[in-house]
Amino acid sequence: MEEEIKYIDTLTELLESKQYTLLRQTLADMNIVDIAYVMDEMENEDSLKMFRILPKDMAADVFANLELDDQQYIIQKMSDREASNIIDNLMADDATDLMEEMPANVVKRILANTTPETRAAINHLLKYPEDSAGSIMTVEYIRLTEDMTVNSAIEHIRKRGLDSETINICYVTDPKRVLVGTVALRYLLIMNPDERIGDIMNDNVISINTMMDQEETAKMFQKYDFTAMPVVDNENRMVGIITIDDVVDILEEEATEDIEKMAAILPTDKPYFKVGIFETYKTRMPWLLLLMISATFTGAIITKFEDALSAYVVLTAYIPMLMDTGGNAGGQASVSIIRGLSLGEIEFGDFFKAIWKEVRVAFLCGLTLAGANFIKLLLLDRIAIPVAAVVCITLVIVVSCAKLIGCVLPMLADRIGFDPAVMASPMITTIVDAISLMVYFTLATHLLHLAI
Repeated sequence: MEEEIKYIDTLTELLESKQYTLLRQTLADMNIVDIAYVMDEMENEDSLKMFRILPKDMAADVFANLELDDQQYIIQKMSDREASNIIDNLMADDATDLMEEMPANVVKRILANTTPETRAAINHLLKYPEDSAGSIMTVEYIRLTEDMTVNSAIEHIRKRGLDSETINICYVTDPKRVLVGTVALRYLLIMNPDERIGDIMNDNVISINTMMDQEETAKMFQKYDFTAMPVVDNENRMVGIITIDDVVDILEEEATEDIEKMAAILPTDKPYFKVGIFETYKTRMPWLLLLMISATFTGAIITKFEDALSAYVVLTAYIPMLMDTGGNAGGQASVSIIRGLSLGEIEFGDFFKAIWKEVRVAFLCGLTLAGANFIKLLLLDRIAIPVAAVVCITLVIVVSCAKLIGCVLPMLADRIGFDPAVMASPMITTIVDAISLMVYFTLATHLLHLAI
């Protein structure tokens, strides 16, 4: 971080003092990711000036690493020819991501000036549903045929390699572009130059369908530990590849989305400071309103049991403890289940197995908490044994119910097609609060009445 701050100070000083030649030389010696970071931290106008000073051979790579807002600003401030030149030098998947977020009139203007190949690649990717494998793949890859020799394959890689996303793995197709195998570049380098590709290729190919959800795609990468995977259509014809850098972005996006849903926030794909106040308000308000309305049920329950509270006012002091403990217990269970569902460790077929585990865990946790609380109530709070018994029995029941709810709701949500993260802490806490009060006052009404 200190080095990045140093870069910002140095480059800003050179830009403000108009030492453009020295600035260009400094940029040429820097890593493109560091340059993009510095530009993202600058004001838009300064970022645009910096971009225009960049060496031409670095411009597209730096542009690909900028935040989306900065990319849009730069593109819209450039001439048609300049903007089209940048798009032509981006990988097709990066260019498509940018085009999806740009105004339609800007997209039309830029595409009209790009090369036919770029235009065709972008239009091809735009036809796939958002968040599908087809929408995040790139069409720049090395394609070989079975009848090629090792020597001719290496020559082909030399000609096409710079325009490809990766050359570590090459993909072998038949004349109809059906994927039949893969071959690693390292094997080509050590094989006899006259060997046929069809004889040395690996024909046990793991591929991804274009319509596969991006989260499932990320799981495939995690399962097989690949750095790139081929993407095929329903006829097994190869249409592109997905690389590990795309998967890292997917994992970050999905994790952020789940965290926001678990915190009862509508997901957004923008950085925190890039989201305006009113937009932030709109992402938070719907859930807050829903949870507030649902929380009014707890008030209704308290009103219903006013007589029990008036007879034993001391009961009121333990309401927050019971509700908080129940909410925490439910949150623990839900987070564990949601994580298991996300990683594929838990499926709906494990429904009763998961419930049985959580019931046993809940019983042990409830007994431990109740025992510790019972001692505290008698020794420190010095309340009557019947009242302490009500609090502790309620604690066992509440913890058990909370963990059961925290287990069941995410699995049911996943089963019917909802994101299980929606059923995380805020929703579970609201439900558990109502159950806690119902159990507490019902036990108090019966057990304390019997004690008298």
